[in-house]
Amino acid sequence: MQRTKDVTDPAKMVLLSFCSGFVGALLVYLAMTYLPGLPGVDKEQDLPVVDSLRDEVVRDFGDVPNIPPGVPELRKIAGTKPARIGNRASSHTGSELNNIEVYEKTNQAVVNITAWKETQVFNWFFEPIPREDEAIGSGSIINEEGYILTNNHVVLNALKLLITLYDGSRFEGEIVGTDPENDLAIIRFDPKGRKLSTISLVDDNALQVGQKVFAIGNPYGFERTLTVGIVSGLGRPIQNENNLIIQGMIQTDASINPGNSGGPLLNSRGKMIGVNSSIYSPTGSSVGLGFAVPVSTVKRVLPDLIQYGEVRRGWIDIQVMPLFPQLVRYSRLSVEKGLLVSRVLAGSPAEKSGLKGGKRDQAVRSGNRVVYLGGDIIVQINDTEVAGMADLYSALEPTHPGEVATLTVIRNGKKLKLKVKLSSRKTESFSG
Repeated sequence: MQRTKDVTDPAKMVLLSFCSGFVGALLVYLAMTYLPGLPGVDKEQDLPVVDSLRDEVVRDFGDVPNIPPGVPELRKIAGTKPARIGNRASSHTGSELNNIEVYEKTNQAVVNITAWKETQVFNWFFEPIPREDEAIGSGSIINEEGYILTNNHVVLNALKLLITLYDGSRFEGEIVGTDPENDLAIIRFDPKGRKLSTISLVDDNALQVGQKVFAIGNPYGFERTLTVGIVSGLGRPIQNENNLIIQGMIQTDASINPGNSGGPLLNSRGKMIGVNSSIYSPTGSSVGLGFAVPVSTVKRVLPDLIQYGEVRRGWIDIQVMPLFPQLVRYSRLSVEKGLLVSRVLAGSPAEKSGLKGGKRDQAVRSGNRVVYLGGDIIVQINDTEVAGMADLYSALEPTHPGEVATLTVIRNGKKLKLKVKLSSRKTESFSG
């Protein structure tokens, strides 16, 4: 029997498959190119706006008529109009647009402040040698005359100030007024006729925990950086570098880092609600605990800073000693917290109000101070309970000379209320 030729040769089978596939692909190409469009699908030139979907930038499909019924995704998109910036459509969300709007509205009014300060270092022979250090902070232009609101610690002991605007132009600045108790300062530069962008202070300070806030500043020298967060807490008492308590601070989780000091904390309308002042951080960098001086405080002290260069506050001309356990036991006092009035300045409003100091024959020594026992113990000033010197400063911080303060004192174990007309604070405390 004659054997037939084997037609299952692998090489020939591969060649046959390749030729069949090529012919099939060619036929499909010719059909798609030259045959009429299939039912329900238009030709490419009849499909509107498809090319405008590139890079996620879309036209306002609400203005495009006759969307083909065979393209349901385009019809779905046409039902919603994307947000616009000016005359341009945008794919940004409403929250993102608010961020952009606030930044564009305010960033040109945020300046970089460079302060040169003289410090002392010691050589190998422990001799003091002056050295000039550079500190960087932020500030907000608050009017077109070149007045800038910033922190006191940014300009403290500055020998020279350099103000850098958003476009890189630089001006020399000068200190107008400082308020160490609230860590605020006003500086000024001569704009030389140029028009300045400014930041407005909010009309009211009715803040709510959870509301959105923005911080703009120059952290680590990166100019006009925007961070976004919320109000995390209100009314925080924060101790500053002078061991004084700044009341009513705004807590925020918006990132605040070295260089942000003095920059604005803004609401969603682009108005200043606070001045970024400090952070709580074990590492020196932001951990989501930033604090700002509220605008209510700024408005209260701003006129004095511009007019007098300082804040004129009320004061009580007395010398006091905070109570401590040994003193309480030694004097057998009926209270454990408060300020013992050691001396009252003769002829002062405090003396005229009937406030009593200690007795000369009951003098004791506490550290390097002589304290006279037997005087009144101040436990409250107006609505502020008093346990130490920081409370005394806090209670008198919002007052002015000539106003009357209500003092609650303990005298011979009994509680009394005295009306004291405040004098003008000339020094941090009376001594003499």
